[in-house]
Amino acid sequence: MKMIQAMVLAIVLGGAAAAHAEQPIERTDLIKNDIDVPGHEVVQVRVDFAPGVLAPNHSHPGEEVAFVLEGTLEYKLEGREPVTLKAGQSLFIPSGVVHSAKNVGSGKASELATYIVRKGEALVVPAR
Repeated sequence: MKMIQAMVLAIVLGGAAAAHAEQPIERTDLIKNDIDVPGHEVVQVRVDFAPGVLAPNHSHPGEEVAFVLEGTLEYKLEGREPVTLKAGQSLFIPSGVVHSAKNVGSGKASELATYIVRKGEALVVPAR
């Protein structure tokens, strides 16, 4: 009986581990709060990228400050040369500018994205 219980527990735990396996891009919402600028809010998100993963072209209804927490990310902003940032470096992305981010390192990469955006609009707008 104990052998069967142990096998069932192993299957359940194995399934739970698979369900929590690393996603290509994982977003963790940290804070969302009104600010003194009427009709705007601050949103802060942690974004984790698996190796080689690209966040395709998109924009935001406001400004973004991207701070690389770990790894190496390449950002491509419309009309600019690509820039590669490592942990501890940051980038300002103006409102409405189409951009992408790609993990170009060998391990996981993470950024802390802070947005000052218009309330009530989608935070991420896919590029057309």
